[in-house]
Amino acid sequence: MSSFVPTRVLVTGVHGQDGGYLAARMLDRGAEVHGLVRDEGQADALRRRYAGLVPHVGDLRDDRRVRDLVHDLRPDVVVNLAGSTSVARSWEAPVETADVLAVGPVRLLDACWTLDQEHGHRTRILQASSAEIFGNAVTEPQDETTPVAPVTPYGAAKAYAHAMVDVYRRRGMHASSAILYNHESPRRPTSFVARKISRAVAAISLGLQADLRLGNIDALRDWGYAPDYVEAMLLVVAQESPGDYIVATGAAHTVRDFVVAAFRHVGIHDWESHVVIDPELYRPADPRALVGDSSRLQTLGWRPTVGFEDLVALMVDSDLSELAGHHAGPAQHGSVG
Repeated sequence: MSSFVPTRVLVTGVHGQDGGYLAARMLDRGAEVHGLVRDEGQADALRRRYAGLVPHVGDLRDDRRVRDLVHDLRPDVVVNLAGSTSVARSWEAPVETADVLAVGPVRLLDACWTLDQEHGHRTRILQASSAEIFGNAVTEPQDETTPVAPVTPYGAAKAYAHAMVDVYRRRGMHASSAILYNHESPRRPTSFVARKISRAVAAISLGLQADLRLGNIDALRDWGYAPDYVEAMLLVVAQESPGDYIVATGAAHTVRDFVVAAFRHVGIHDWESHVVIDPELYRPADPRALVGDSSRLQTLGWRPTVGFEDLVALMVDSDLSELAGHHAGPAQHGSVG
């Protein structure tokens, strides 16, 4: 068991789902937490939400800003969560995706490397990698040895960053990747399919929405709970030796399964009458079956704590609570608690 306890942490993408959970965990554990944000509006919002978090305005595409921030702060740990996590958006902005998700992590890696070389300060870095690097994987479930073969701009960008983590690790850096499979929570934006479903089902059950429009509901995914995955990232970066770890539940479910479970949770069994399949929502390319084998991570003591049905229920309940609070009426449901 590692005795490593960071005292100063820099989190990029701190305004997102994972960043928020991670910052809160580290603050609770007594760390000094700094976050990279895009603008002063985000900085003000984070100051209000997380007492003690220190935001810094900057852009992962800005070489000088990234280097100066890392060298000035001299963090014990850098966790890179920055950039859009929307695979669909990566098709609309492939160049931006490459700059932020592929080259951005290299800017962080190199800033940490030069900090060590020039000032003798060693920083551990954790890159949030993605199951999308495996694309149409030839094996199921995937593990750390599965060939990298992305089929989306998002996956390709993440694959480059994943490879560069290994390059810098071979130079002697404590650089690790957490290969994250789908992980959700009530903090997910509604642009992501799981939250889109939970929000729509809650609204339909309250009579506030007529239907739910989806694309490919037969896409197979490995869905977990975001706070569990944040704990996995912290566990990985705390290890004495760096490495790559799959973070996944190992259980495969389709989008259809998520829809059925969500409607069932609110007592609606004829879900087909509320779902519209829209061909416009299909992705240009979609990996067939991304299911992860987290055996290596489990040797460190990690286990997922929230199963699929409970994950769906807690997301729907959260949306029910929020929507019912804005639309008081007789058809209200319980909240997450």
